[in-house]
Amino acid sequence: MGTDNDFASYTAEYETVQHVRHTVTVPLGADTYDILIGPGILTDLAKDLTSTLAAPRYMIITDSNVADYLGVDLIRLLRQSGARVELLSFTAGEESKNMDTIVELARKMVDLGADRQTAILALGGGVVGDMAGFLASIYMRGIPLVQIPTTLLAQVDSSVGGKTGVDLPEGKNLLGTFYQPVRVYADIGVLATLPRAEIRNGLAEVVKYGMIQGRELFDFLEEKWRDILNLEPDVTGRIVFNSCSIKAGVVSADEREGDLRRILNFGHTVGHAVEAAAHYRIPHGEAVSMGMVVVSRISAAKGLMPQKDLERLCGLLDRLQLPCRIPTGLRAEGLMNLLRHDKKARSGRPHFVLSKGIGQILITDDVSRKELAAAIEASRG
Repeated sequence: MGTDNDFASYTAEYETVQHVRHTVTVPLGADTYDILIGPGILTDLAKDLTSTLAAPRYMIITDSNVADYLGVDLIRLLRQSGARVELLSFTAGEESKNMDTIVELARKMVDLGADRQTAILALGGGVVGDMAGFLASIYMRGIPLVQIPTTLLAQVDSSVGGKTGVDLPEGKNLLGTFYQPVRVYADIGVLATLPRAEIRNGLAEVVKYGMIQGRELFDFLEEKWRDILNLEPDVTGRIVFNSCSIKAGVVSADEREGDLRRILNFGHTVGHAVEAAAHYRIPHGEAVSMGMVVVSRISAAKGLMPQKDLERLCGLLDRLQLPCRIPTGLRAEGLMNLLRHDKKARSGRPHFVLSKGIGQILITDDVSRKELAAAIEASRG
């Protein structure tokens, strides 16, 4: 992974199937599964799902934002196909991503008679996917899971790869499991219902793939940024397809974040600290955007990253209406203290994914507090 040739092969495959639906396979031996991508995927979900995962019962887990429109439609479609299905929802937002919510959902499932053959359908964005995935991994020691991501961020990143989690007051995703879904359904048509801010939130993860995977993807984002913001269908399908393909390659080589998979955390170490310091009032994508700038400033200061590549990153984020600056109210000292609790830290020393230039990544713990503080201060404003 991480070469321009990889991206070129994904692009060539995409261009042969424009205007139709696409499949990306995540090859994990017995846990191999497909990601179905395209407009209108949810329309045929019931037929595909009941043939792929003929569970005697399905539990849709979603949040209060999604329950009243997509949740109702999905129940109708599944029941028309003869499936037994119930819908459980929780209050939308990162504040609900905790063990109290998990226990509440689990007890409702018990009350409804959910057993080991019941399948969970995670319908929503990243919070829903993380929560429902975690619940599926621990309910009766594990029941089948299907991811149905409804935000751009979830479609290009969090629904793929099997990472689940809930937050603690000390940090994000400190409790979690690796638990792969049976199937992922990414209907790009539902993205048109999202606020523009949600689209921008997901684009930060797409930029991340550009930074870790190769210059061609980054060049494409620079060239097509207007079409991307306008959700032009071919462009939207292409960035979802390529993002999932890149992540599938990384995950298949390193399912449980031993080494290679850690490149997917570019921008996330600092980004998670920003989220926690802001009490999750800053969306994940915006925090990752800030985090990418901070680690890129560290990289440039160390002489690893060309200054022109740092400027290109900031320029692209700006065009995509993503922040390059950390709010002045979030001080460097507080962010650095939070970094000590990052789940990827070892002996209280956080590891950083740095950049050697667009498409080239370095994982290291060789970042001093002075270097980190300087990069954060340079990024505040």
